Amino acid sequence: MKHVTMADKSLLMGDTVADLLAQYAALMAKVSSGDTVRVNAIGDDGDPVEVTFVLNPGTVLLIESSHGTGEEPDNREAEEYIRDRLDRFEFPPVAGGVDSMSGTPDLDWEP
Repeated sequence: MKHVTMADKSLLMGDTVADLLAQYAALMAKVSSGDTVRVNAIGDDGDPVEVTFVLNPGTVLLIESSHGTGEEPDNREAEEYIRDRLDRFEFPPVAGGVDSMSGTPDLDWEP
């Protein structure tokens, strides 16, 4: 698990989602954009919490290793969402908003 600190809050979450969150925050800064990501974490009081991160060019995150041995909160949905967003920026759909795999219009595409 890793400690993720934003503002004055420190949270524990799984390594994978913490690392993806850092990558996505860096991407949002690089492309001058913003997004929200909902993540399951463990608060500083040890209770499970659901956190919404607002990521934008001004986001400052600190991610550090932890010796936490408890069970990581389930973040499969958040991890899938972030990976999808990272992939869309690395491999954006072809011009015109057409899904390059199926050839159909990609109506959900956002930069």
